[in-house]
Amino acid sequence: MPVFRYTQLGGTGHKERSTIDATSVADARRRLRAAGVHVLEITDGQIDVQHQLTGQPRTVGLRKIKRRDLSTAIWQLASLLHAGIALVPALSAMVEQLGNRPLAGVFGQIRDKVNEGTSLAKAMEEYPAVFSEIFISMVSAGEATGTLENVLSRLAEMSEKRNNLTNKVKAAMAYPLFMAVTGVAVVGFIFSFVIPSIAKLFLEMNRQLPWPTIMLIGISDFTQRYFWVLLAVPVAFAGALVLWLRTTAGRETWDRLKLKCPLLGGLALKMAVSRFSRTLAVLLASGLPIVEALDLARRVIGNSAVSAVVEDAKDAISHGERIANSFRKSGVFPPIVIHMIAAGEKSGSIEEGLANVADVFDNEVETTVKALTSLLEPLMIVLLGTIVGFIVLAILLPIFDINQAIV
Repeated sequence: MPVFRYTQLGGTGHKERSTIDATSVADARRRLRAAGVHVLEITDGQIDVQHQLTGQPRTVGLRKIKRRDLSTAIWQLASLLHAGIALVPALSAMVEQLGNRPLAGVFGQIRDKVNEGTSLAKAMEEYPAVFSEIFISMVSAGEATGTLENVLSRLAEMSEKRNNLTNKVKAAMAYPLFMAVTGVAVVGFIFSFVIPSIAKLFLEMNRQLPWPTIMLIGISDFTQRYFWVLLAVPVAFAGALVLWLRTTAGRETWDRLKLKCPLLGGLALKMAVSRFSRTLAVLLASGLPIVEALDLARRVIGNSAVSAVVEDAKDAISHGERIANSFRKSGVFPPIVIHMIAAGEKSGSIEEGLANVADVFDNEVETTVKALTSLLEPLMIVLLGTIVGFIVLAILLPIFDINQAIV
């Protein structure tokens, strides 16, 4: 049974804190009132425990909820509703299943609000750090049409596929990133600590050094003298870039540049199209009107340039133009997207066509990432090999000269 923490007014007039087991906030209040307790405040104990353990504001704790945990919880809630369990008992089962995780407290408070007569979507609105605007809109549509369990299943499936794609991209980029960081660290160590010792030895010999050795010593000396400058410049540039990207003009410019980038532009567009198509498909399948669905779907695209195109298309569609035609005029969406949307409009199953588009582009994103990583790995090996080879050559050449002089 859920635990609730309450504050009461004690016999001496001081505030006292304690806990009580109850099925809901209302049940806890009834029990305490029957016991003659004057309650000042009552909250879900699981949320308060999380707050005390972390020392963070509750809203901060909510942001730490993992997407995978949320999608799993939504799957389970949908399954309970499909099994014929009423919403409040299903939410109670979710609270019990989640245990002491932060998400349990969220579902516990949502359950209490639903039990008191609030709609599920309205209860979720109080947790914007957990439930997005799209999520809440779809739940609201599901409640209105009596298809809440189907909507929750679609939401969980969409979230799961998005998580899987993100994880695949991260996994594919992990090894090249590790190689890059390791390579920079090794080369930096060599230039900062190894080369200065060897350079001192060569300079003490008072001999003419080969040009690779002179260049190596010069680079090492420059690195040592201006180490903090070399470190500060990239950090300052990165900081300025982050601040610039937070501005509307900066973000729009950056998003346009990403689409025009020779190697990464295609990947950025595919990811945006996949995210948009899947979200729009789920929104339409949940019963939302096309204009409202487009307005919500464009917010998750992740690229302001593509989002602006969808905004223009939404305005055209609201004036009676067909979806496929409005997207075709933009010149941004790939032809396959236009044709599948057009076919869906003719057959009356546009959401199915959009879901197929999302699946196609998910596969293309995965294939493109694998191709890029397979290209990056040998390039990085060649680059690191060239740097190490130059260092070895610059060190060995003076040694060979000394040996020849001795012979």
